[in-house]
Amino acid sequence: MSIKVTDVRKGMVLQMDGELWVVTRYDHITPGNWRAINQVYLRNLRTGSQRQMRMGSSETVEPAYLEKKNCEYLYSDGDGYVFMDQTTFDQFTLLREMVGEQMVFIKENESVIVTFFEERPVTVELPSSVVMEIVEAEAAVKGNSVTNLTKNAKTETGLEVKVPLHIGVGEKVKISTETGEFLGRAN
Repeated sequence: MSIKVTDVRKGMVLQMDGELWVVTRYDHITPGNWRAINQVYLRNLRTGSQRQMRMGSSETVEPAYLEKKNCEYLYSDGDGYVFMDQTTFDQFTLLREMVGEQMVFIKENESVIVTFFEERPVTVELPSSVVMEIVEAEAAVKGNSVTNLTKNAKTETGLEVKVPLHIGVGEKVKISTETGEFLGRAN
């Protein structure tokens, strides 16, 4: 069942040319009194290659029908990341090319939702924000406290993030999974 391109949203998975593509960005452009243009940015879930398409508002695309399962992230191995289905206890690996940039937001032994297409795991669904512990932080430099000064810090998964000067090692912080930016202290 096809849907209009105007119904496409970021994070949707589309079926095109026998491949699965995730929408990474969607822009609806209306240039003056011309017809509207829909700019769709896609990433191939198997190869990781990027693609962009311009489509008219009346054009249609084919969404992929996906199944979501609760899984546990176990560990990283040479080829990718090993997960376990929490219902059947089956283990499977997601390749680095498929989910590499997402894994800095997931800690070992943490529950996540994995998306499957025709019984094959294709991607990990991230929450809008995660709580991480700071394990390394630059020393705070005293100075002009009127401006928003930040310093570099590293989380337990290796994610590097800019945090305010008052955040130190051992503190838990909330981080946006969309931008990778510091959102605030975690309670």
